[in-house]
Amino acid sequence: MKNFLENISEEEFFSRVNLHLHSCASDGMLSPKEIVAQAKANGLRMISITDHNTMRAYDEIDLEDKDIKIVKGIEFDCWDGYVFMHILGYDVDFECEELKKLYAHHKCSTEYDIIRIFPRRSAKRVIQAIKKAGGMAVVAHPCCMWTFNMDNTIKRLISYGLEGIEVYYPYRRHRRIIKFYDCENIKKLAEKYSLLKTGGTDFHKDDLSCDTFNFV
Repeated sequence: MKNFLENISEEEFFSRVNLHLHSCASDGMLSPKEIVAQAKANGLRMISITDHNTMRAYDEIDLEDKDIKIVKGIEFDCWDGYVFMHILGYDVDFECEELKKLYAHHKCSTEYDIIRIFPRRSAKRVIQAIKKAGGMAVVAHPCCMWTFNMDNTIKRLISYGLEGIEVYYPYRRHRRIIKFYDCENIKKLAEKYSLLKTGGTDFHKDDLSCDTFNFV
């Protein structure tokens, strides 16, 4: 996956790859099988279903599908000090015991960010568990993080083992969130620290063909 991300163009990323999709295993509307079917119908080359704090979606789909590359993924809700954030884990072994300790125990906790009330998942613990599971840790939609110093936050996450940053993301979706950074700022940070650039539409709805990147 790392080699793929290092060599793909931005244009191809927007049209052929979506590494941030949610199914009904957490707070999405479509079943995992429906997501795969729609992704293929829309010409996607690589996808990852990244449900909140669970990998139950992968019980239902064929990871060896010859028509599309499916990367195992998960999105963890966690804190780093005062900053609430989402960390994506890709290419993980979902049977890794350290990772399993961080899974949601039931669907309710995947839908309502219980982590906001009971912050048992630190970003450091999440990133280290992803690494132990053989995966790649990526910070999701960083422009939505409320941090006074994005540079310092990213450097701290790198010290935990962060390898990538979600640069390509439809920030218009979060109209009510005050954003202090934009896509270009995040791209510069990725290049400054040699982080892999990833992206996805954070899809939750029922029609993947209507889901597009929009950075505004």
